[in-house]
Amino acid sequence: MSPSPSRVFAAIATAKPPTETSVVLRRAVVLGGSIAGLMAARVLSDHAEEVLIIERDPSEVDRGPRPGVPQGSQVHALLPSGQMQLERWFPGFAEQAFALGAPLPPSDAATAKIFVNGELGLPPRPAPTGPMLITTRPFLETLVRRRTLAVDNIRMVYGRADGLVFAGPRVTGARYVPEGGTEPVVCDADLVVDAMGRSSRLSDWLEADGWPRPPMRRMPIKLNYATALYKRDEQVSDTWVVVSQTTPARDRTARIGGINSVEGDRWIMLVSGYDQDRPTRDVTDFVARCRNHFPPMFGQIAERGQLIGDVVTYHQADSRRRDFDELDRLPAGLVATGDAVASFNPVYGQGMSSATLHASCLSAYLRSGPRPHEEPAWAYFRQVRVVVDAAWQISTAADIELPHVNGPYPRGYRITRWVGDLVFRVSRFDPVISSRFNRVTTMLDHPSVLSHPGTLLRALRLGLLTRRRPPTT
Repeated sequence: MSPSPSRVFAAIATAKPPTETSVVLRRAVVLGGSIAGLMAARVLSDHAEEVLIIERDPSEVDRGPRPGVPQGSQVHALLPSGQMQLERWFPGFAEQAFALGAPLPPSDAATAKIFVNGELGLPPRPAPTGPMLITTRPFLETLVRRRTLAVDNIRMVYGRADGLVFAGPRVTGARYVPEGGTEPVVCDADLVVDAMGRSSRLSDWLEADGWPRPPMRRMPIKLNYATALYKRDEQVSDTWVVVSQTTPARDRTARIGGINSVEGDRWIMLVSGYDQDRPTRDVTDFVARCRNHFPPMFGQIAERGQLIGDVVTYHQADSRRRDFDELDRLPAGLVATGDAVASFNPVYGQGMSSATLHASCLSAYLRSGPRPHEEPAWAYFRQVRVVVDAAWQISTAADIELPHVNGPYPRGYRITRWVGDLVFRVSRFDPVISSRFNRVTTMLDHPSVLSHPGTLLRALRLGLLTRRRPPTT
């Protein structure tokens, strides 16, 4: 009998580094040098004589957001699962980040505040990863790139990925146009990794060579958000980390906001809206939204804090996933990772952490004794499916409640929604359910653990009690 998704997920999300690896590839080529591509390259370095990363953006990552990452200037959350995986593949990663300037929180539980519909809930319990690593995207990506490129058999070249090289039933390499050049260069490879993000052209390349396109699912979220940086000042606010969520209802407009204390003694603050609710780059609009739509510390920082730079905006039309495991044919020598497989509503912070878990799927696949240049990587894509399903279930369960979203509704939606609403409501005041719920939303556990009988019975009992009397917190 096949293991359950929760068991597969637990094996993928382990913190234990692999102890036995073997070289099964001569050369691996990774298309894309963002977080997903860098993590894939690190894993591949244990199994390939040479790993080549082809990255289109030659910008220095430590000088701010890169053009190839349009949302790079926005708030990015590294969930505990992502921090655990970074530590797994780069021992001492968090310690190094703190030494380089990442702010060290005095106490995760005391400094992180989570509001739902204006009410402050239980603080999150300390994560198993230790102090939260809270940084801007450029800071984190810089350190991941440095650690990756410090591995002897990994190198990076700059250029635009231009296609794959096929030979019968397999991919034998990739083409790219070097920076400043006009003619494509062919790189032979035993394995090619697509880490080109949401805009990946892999489906087009497969179709052009007679292979089927992976089916794509979309959920039209129509997310809009704006982010601003402020100088952190204790006289303005003692805020460290704040998440504020307003769920949709007849008398409420769905919004999510966040404040993070990041490197450089700064706050990075985000406000969001959906559909026609569009934050702008206008500072007056940003301040008004902070004051009127979110808890008091948002308005305090926006009105009294020192703004650094401009307000920046971002729009994402949909969440999307490509289900490679549903194909009936796929060439050998090819895998995809990160946003090239699935990208979610970014306000839930699943992107970078999913990418690190995909890398661990790749490690498990390469340690299973495969023949990657001879057979399709079905085992890899089946494991990735477990990670994608987990993140998709978490984010779309909330997004499908937005008034402008009309599906697609998953099978068993009504019962799933009822259970989810019950667990979410009880998690607001019960420490046991709160801890289990937080482990799921931070991608430490698979969502199916919330449907275990003990959890459901506890949530049901406490849920019935709260209908009779208000809970005490």
